[in-house]
Amino acid sequence: MLHKIIQDKKNKWLQSDDCTIRDLVKYIRDKGQLRDTQIEAIETYLFLKIEGQNKPLWQLFSEGFFTNGTDLLKLNINQTAREYLSEHQDAFALYDFARTKTDKGTLLPELEKLIVDKPTELDYDTIIKSIFYNVSYADYLMSLPMGAGKTFLMAAFIYLDLYFAENEPNNKAFAHNFLVLIPSGLKSSIVPSLKTIENYDPSWVLPEPSASKLKKLLKFDVLDEQKSAKKSNKARNPNAQKVNACLPNPFGHVFVVNAEKVILESFKFNAQTELQLDEEEKDTSNDLKRLFGQIPNLSILIDEVHHAATDDIKLRQAVNYWHSKGNITSVLGFSGTPYLQKQETIKAGDYAFKFSQITNTVYYYPLVTAIKKFLKTPTVKIGQNLDRFQIIKKGIEDFDSLYKTKVYENGAIAKIAIYCSNIEVLEEEVYPFLTSELKINPTEILKFHGGNKKYTLPKENELEFRSLDLAISKKRYILLVQVGKEGWDCPSLTGVILSQKGDSPQNMVLQTSCRCLRQVDKGKEETALIWLNKDNADTLNKQLKQEQNSSIDELNSTKRIGKAEMVERHSRMEYLQLPKVEFYQMKVTYQSIDEEETANTKAKLKAIIKKMEDYKASALISTSEISNIDTGTIDIINETGIAFANYNQWLFEISRQSFGLISETQLHQYDTELNAIFDTVSFEKDGNRFFNELYDLHLIQSKIRVAFSIKRDLQTDTEVIPKQAELLIAERLTDVEKNPKLYPTEADTNKILELDKTNESVEVDMTEVEKAYNLMKETLEAQGMGSMVMSFDSFKSGKEYSSVVKSKNNSFHYLPYNFGGSGSSGFEIQALQETLRLADFKTKELEIYYNGERGLTEFVINCFAKEGKYWKNIGKYTTDFLIVKRTAKDKIHKALLIETKGALYAEDKVFQKKKNYVETEFLKLNQDKFGYQRFDFLYLEDSKNIAANITKLNNKLNQFFND
Repeated sequence: MLHKIIQDKKNKWLQSDDCTIRDLVKYIRDKGQLRDTQIEAIETYLFLKIEGQNKPLWQLFSEGFFTNGTDLLKLNINQTAREYLSEHQDAFALYDFARTKTDKGTLLPELEKLIVDKPTELDYDTIIKSIFYNVSYADYLMSLPMGAGKTFLMAAFIYLDLYFAENEPNNKAFAHNFLVLIPSGLKSSIVPSLKTIENYDPSWVLPEPSASKLKKLLKFDVLDEQKSAKKSNKARNPNAQKVNACLPNPFGHVFVVNAEKVILESFKFNAQTELQLDEEEKDTSNDLKRLFGQIPNLSILIDEVHHAATDDIKLRQAVNYWHSKGNITSVLGFSGTPYLQKQETIKAGDYAFKFSQITNTVYYYPLVTAIKKFLKTPTVKIGQNLDRFQIIKKGIEDFDSLYKTKVYENGAIAKIAIYCSNIEVLEEEVYPFLTSELKINPTEILKFHGGNKKYTLPKENELEFRSLDLAISKKRYILLVQVGKEGWDCPSLTGVILSQKGDSPQNMVLQTSCRCLRQVDKGKEETALIWLNKDNADTLNKQLKQEQNSSIDELNSTKRIGKAEMVERHSRMEYLQLPKVEFYQMKVTYQSIDEEETANTKAKLKAIIKKMEDYKASALISTSEISNIDTGTIDIINETGIAFANYNQWLFEISRQSFGLISETQLHQYDTELNAIFDTVSFEKDGNRFFNELYDLHLIQSKIRVAFSIKRDLQTDTEVIPKQAELLIAERLTDVEKNPKLYPTEADTNKILELDKTNESVEVDMTEVEKAYNLMKETLEAQGMGSMVMSFDSFKSGKEYSSVVKSKNNSFHYLPYNFGGSGSSGFEIQALQETLRLADFKTKELEIYYNGERGLTEFVINCFAKEGKYWKNIGKYTTDFLIVKRTAKDKIHKALLIETKGALYAEDKVFQKKKNYVETEFLKLNQDKFGYQRFDFLYLEDSKNIAANITKLNNKLNQFFND
């Protein structure tokens, strides 16, 4: 759904000149430590953070950030609807979304019709906000299957946020601190999750020395201590004490906590799950819920977010409370499934539409795809009409025949998990069956459960359970009750048996069955075995359909995709002796002009004192009887607040937020004025001083910092500089993954390279070909095989080179061109092929070179737009093709810039601005400098008829290259 639209938009952004993270993504890919799915998730995350400015999804949606560029003029809708949609971006965005193509037609056809029929009657703002759960902060769900490395991804996000936050401390899009919530039912997973994040190597996503610097900066706090009794002389909440100790200005703190610590311990809810603050806890240093609201720039990461089914509303309320304090940067959920167990209904007027997918899913990687790429390939077997013991016996026999001798590279042996519905079944039925009937050595069996009054386990069993993935463990058959369903990271687990209904909770059969699919040895094809009874198989099929749009049959037929085949690429710059492109580029420099000789700090601070009431909000309390609301009293509130106020600490905060530009010593030089401001924004109560929340303290502190600076005006200076650009940066030409959009073909590429070495002509001497044909014909006829003589045309075609090879001296400065990049429509290949076939292209001795593969060319145009009296940089533009005409071997006389765009991109506003600059300012600039028209520009749109485009191109060739 939305994640598919985001993927298309993200890929387009990654290919654009405006993408600021291309080098970073290339670094991550070249590092080779993360899976493709993790890198794709990182790309999506940074796309929403940078290009999407970390805005809430509903806001991006309403602003048209996800629209597909539908042309209203081409739609068969009534004029009223067309006019309304053209004037209301939110209505158009919802309409465009409803028209999203699916396998069954459009996504929401009823809503699409309703908008057209009654465009003015719908509350679009309410509908769109309802789609995205009515949250007013960035709330994204990353859906990756078990074993795809979600915890590693969390660590990557943490380091990336800190990296950007250090570079841009005032950018609210990037977090300074992090709260990692582990599902309340997975207490045992908190330590492994912490260790994964703590041991993560940041150099996998960030270059040195930034990676090592941030690694040292990161601080971890595990909030897992029990709350003491209220009458105890100990702190009632040691977890709150840990948080309080890092205030007021932590940076790089990672708090890891069970979700129930936040939901159950820190918040209270009434029967309607409405959040109620515990007014009994007056000590704010002991109040975890308030303390998390004080942590600046906090990002919340929620693992296995689908577990929040029962506590989801409570968790959402908790996050909303923290967001109300203004400190939440973003909320990231991680789950193996983007689908809801029950469809969610959203109303639009009298019509209601339903979603089965979690609507804030911004990235989704299906389980089947993960199996094809890196997870173990499972074989799922179903015990039809078999009892518990028959299924266990069959499962173990299968496992022993396949994996009894299997040892992974880390020394761990393969093992199988047998889940039991309760402790009695494990102890009294399954364990005796394994040891007596199946004759399994008890030293190879591990029993692990929580124990009860009748059965307890020795403490070493838990250590054995934690050590299963180590070479020292010799346990092969693992008997479990209510553990190991999720949060259990044991890659050497190779088999699972669910022999009876109830062995796993009904809503977790998919998660439990897939425990054995984690990859062990990277790059190797591995398999796994799953044995189920009929009930569990039916449940698994149902959950695969609901949550993964898959089935057991598809799992059993899924095969591992082999390693991508890479194609070597070759530079032909030396052979073609292609000269550099010479052009003139505009350069804009920005400078600030001082409008004051001194800062006049004292006068500015006094001006702030006089205007203090402008920075204060009004508040009142109205008291009246229910029966008569017109009676009663109104009290004006002048003071309210619970945050302690200290003058020196306040000055420290002002200095800190200036990033060292204003020292505390400088501030103390104006104590008289600053004390007056401090006394105004704070009040005394019960012997303590508190900040008055009615004042906009952030704005006041900002005004104070401005008082220490000289007033400046921004000016821009422009100059024109000559440039020379290579069309290929040879050292960046690397191997590329084989794909259908490499051009020319492998055969033509090899033939071109071969002819380059021999310098053989591509033109065929038809006289010699005819002689060879006649000789062949005479020889066959003389041998009585005249019937085998082929026609001359067939013989001639076998001797001629392909049209691509014949064009080798007029194109292909490197081989092969890759037209398979993200966002490519295939239109570029067609444009190149048709250009090479044009008669006028050949007779004018022109050359055409592909320039659209980002990062391989130096010919990039800096674009600007005039805003008022200033030039504003709007990004870089890289043309798709250049058609060039040489006056000499080492000199390009003229160059035609060609842009090929699919209809989806044609209406892109940023592209239109750049296109306008290139067509006007850039062409005029270079015409003036060279004294004649050295460059021209041609725009070809994919939606146009190909014949019309070719005609347009041919006319431009004749017009521009007429001399």
